[in-house]
Amino acid sequence: MTAALGRYLILLSLLAATAGALVAFASAARRNDTGWRWTRRLAYAYAAAIAAANAMMIWALLRPDFSVGYVATVGSRSVPKWVAVVSLWSSLEGSILFWGFVLGVYLAAATWRSHASQAEYLPWASGVWLSTAAFFSLLLAGPAQPFATVPFPPSDGPGPNALLQNHVLMAVHPPFLYAGYVGITIPFGLAVAALFAGRLGAGLLRTLRIWLLVPWTFLTVAIVLGGWWAYEVLGWGGYWAWDPVENASLLPWLTATAALHSALLVERRAVLKGWTVSLVIASFLLTILGTFMTRSGVFNSVHAFTQSPIGPAILAFLALATVFSLVLLAWRIDALAPEGRLEPGLSRDTLLLLGNLLLIVFAFTVLIGTVFPLIVDAVRHQQMSVGRPYFDRMVVPLGVGLLILKGLGPALPWRRSSKPTLLGALLWPLVGAVLAAGVGLAAGARNAWTLLTLFFAGYAAQVALRELWRPVSQRLSRASAERPRIGRRRVAAHVVHLGAVVVFVGVAVSSTMGVSKEVALSKGESFAIGHYTLTFAGADVVSEAHREAVVARVDVAQDGRRLATMAPRMNYYASQQNPVGTPAVRSNVFEDLYLSLLNVDPSRQTLGLHALVNPMVGWIWAGMIVMALGAGVALLPARRPLPDNGRAGGASDADVPDAR
Repeated sequence: MTAALGRYLILLSLLAATAGALVAFASAARRNDTGWRWTRRLAYAYAAAIAAANAMMIWALLRPDFSVGYVATVGSRSVPKWVAVVSLWSSLEGSILFWGFVLGVYLAAATWRSHASQAEYLPWASGVWLSTAAFFSLLLAGPAQPFATVPFPPSDGPGPNALLQNHVLMAVHPPFLYAGYVGITIPFGLAVAALFAGRLGAGLLRTLRIWLLVPWTFLTVAIVLGGWWAYEVLGWGGYWAWDPVENASLLPWLTATAALHSALLVERRAVLKGWTVSLVIASFLLTILGTFMTRSGVFNSVHAFTQSPIGPAILAFLALATVFSLVLLAWRIDALAPEGRLEPGLSRDTLLLLGNLLLIVFAFTVLIGTVFPLIVDAVRHQQMSVGRPYFDRMVVPLGVGLLILKGLGPALPWRRSSKPTLLGALLWPLVGAVLAAGVGLAAGARNAWTLLTLFFAGYAAQVALRELWRPVSQRLSRASAERPRIGRRRVAAHVVHLGAVVVFVGVAVSSTMGVSKEVALSKGESFAIGHYTLTFAGADVVSEAHREAVVARVDVAQDGRRLATMAPRMNYYASQQNPVGTPAVRSNVFEDLYLSLLNVDPSRQTLGLHALVNPMVGWIWAGMIVMALGAGVALLPARRPLPDNGRAGGASDADVPDAR
């Protein structure tokens, strides 16, 4: 019964999405208001059907109902309830089902928030959104089939992948990642609509920017949460390994970041319209490429799913979407001609453009390093890998370059200025730069790239803090009737930049200044690492409902004073042949003490331990929170919606607040 109803709901979602896409394109071509109303109804019908299918699957996982094919694959009676719910996105078929649900939420929200002033664009955009929804429903009805019926249901199932049961972050990280990935479908549809309409008005630009900022925020949080999960679960002591699937989430983030910044130049100078639209389209195509990477089985990654017929279908969709996008750009991009121009010379405008180009070079560098092994394998049938040395050598200078521009750009005025003005703007933040680099030297930093990062991070932080304080000081210094309004977007942008600077510092310091040691201990033995003394106090066997664990107890002391007892562990799952380790992490403002088990024998009370002192890793997670808060401020409703007058940007600096 559950399986049959689930299949019915998926077929209903496919019917609604397909019919909605056809009606949307027809109503867009004919400017038919009746067709647009039916498009909206069908969009809501798709969202309702796919949401009901997801609810049905969660119900089947919680019962659990092993007559449903997906439940028989990943369900288990012994796992906690939260693990049963997480199982929805723990394997291939369920992840596609969850993808459809997230797309349904976005589609319903975008349809509900649509404005009558943008009726020229929205039918085209809805046609794109619903076409994408129809493809994923077709995957569910065809090669995926999560609601396939099991003729002889088992009495119990294996449960989800042990790695996904090992930390509660797996209940948080994938939803954020899907919200980032899937959400880029909405600005993609709006960009396509702008090309079909042949113009990018101020109203559509604002809508495009908001609907791009929403998934960008989710993707930002998801990337850092993924690093946090790897740090807390995998036990190797790091958070980013340039894994292909990690790179797959980074690529659309880079192009979406570039698109958000180029949209600012469209707004202020009425330039880069076609470039901005192209970046949004590239971001969508990179999300589909990332989906192929994780669901085709062609990449060997802890994050990837197993090989499946879904992979070729996604590759075919990527090819079709790429051809469609390139043909549309070639046909219509000339219609988005610039109405203004950028003045030559050193200004915030030109550095914003330079940073935009640097982000694209960054993305292209990561893309080449990620897909090159596949190209070699396809052409020469040779297995090869591109590892961390390539990425560090190529990407670290680009990252420092972006950090330099993050400080210099906001320090400069808009438009070209006089030489004394430029010198005054650029020289004073050197105080923060020298101070940050000096603190790094005093703390023992000797790596050249780390010192450069600290130098320019201090520069950028001082600029951001000054820009955040300036409107506050102006407001405090003037009479109440004359107080200027503080630009919300301006504040949000500088908060995001400040959070990014914190992340840069955390990555640079933790990557180059850590200390590690591997030791073999018997009960009662001690060793020193950094300024800590660690003593093996014993190991115990712990039984839990869905696993057994061997837990080691390690006493931590500093300068003869006992601080804590840490408990790294090895978890044993019935469905997993090898144990899954869970490191123990003790954090403070400046560093983490990280303990990971290499081996442990509770009968003999012996231990193999990998201990690390990782400085400033916590700053990465804190920086992510600051960035997310800044993006949240930018998403607060505006006081006045912009009219879609057919012209984006071109306003004078007096007319447009200093938004970024």
